Amino acid sequence: MLLTLLFVSLLVFMVVRVLPGDPALIMLGIEASPDAVAKLREGLGLNRPVPVQYAEWAGRAVLGDLGRSIQYDVPVAGLIASRLSVTLPLTLMAAALMVAAAIPLGVFAATRHRRWGDYAAMTLSQLGIAVPGFWAGLLLILLFSVKLGWFQAGGFDGWGQGVGHALKSLLLPAVALGLFQFAVLARTTRSALLEVLREEYVKTARAKGVTEGKVIFRHALRNAMIPILTVAGVQLGQLMAGSIILESVFYLPGLGRLALGAISARDLPVVQGVVLFVASGIVVINAAVDMLYGVLDPRIRYG
Repeated sequence: MLLTLLFVSLLVFMVVRVLPGDPALIMLGIEASPDAVAKLREGLGLNRPVPVQYAEWAGRAVLGDLGRSIQYDVPVAGLIASRLSVTLPLTLMAAALMVAAAIPLGVFAATRHRRWGDYAAMTLSQLGIAVPGFWAGLLLILLFSVKLGWFQAGGFDGWGQGVGHALKSLLLPAVALGLFQFAVLARTTRSALLEVLREEYVKTARAKGVTEGKVIFRHALRNAMIPILTVAGVQLGQLMAGSIILESVFYLPGLGRLALGAISARDLPVVQGVVLFVASGIVVINAAVDMLYGVLDPRIRYG
């Protein structure tokens, strides 16, 4: 995992460096003198060789120092921490809604294979795949905020007004964010469960008179969980990355809007910090999923 994180940090650093524009010139404006721009570049360390810049940045990042924002003039780590109070609950809520809806729908479809229930469930999941998240967000705002007035159209008032009020503000964005992932996970659950239901031990359990509910949930679903868990782990990282667009649609002050603003302002430390944080989170999630394999299947061991 450490080698993966090292590679991720190097990739993030190099990709950010190819963004167009000079951060020093953007900060000072196009009318700034060349001497002033050169002095600022020197102060930011942008005139040093790229390998030296990477070594210094990576060394500080290991200690939790992601640099200082050019745009806000505050530590990047503090900026990320302040925006996590929106992005992290949004991601977890979207993931919870995704799992709570997708797995039952996949089980429902698999147990009614090639019948109306299966076709209806797969049609619903296909709609989830076909509708982009930002478009779903706009439709949800139009219906539940503009037409019905049940939810606010956007923004986040913080946690000071109560957990219920804050979660209600994040509900529509969470639904829009998790829609595509819900559809994919439902189809994965169906496929994995159908494959397990064809196994001989399932047929034997049914022949012994085991109830269908026990066959599905005690025997089949547990053995189908490894591919389901794999996809869900990947999707959790995608939810965090996908929040960038949805936070803009719903005007949420999270990591997504912070990253977009930093890209526009050419704030390299913030861009690097946000991307590194999200990428590292995905690596850690995948490592946790790998460890959970041994819990679901005792035959899997890591030496």
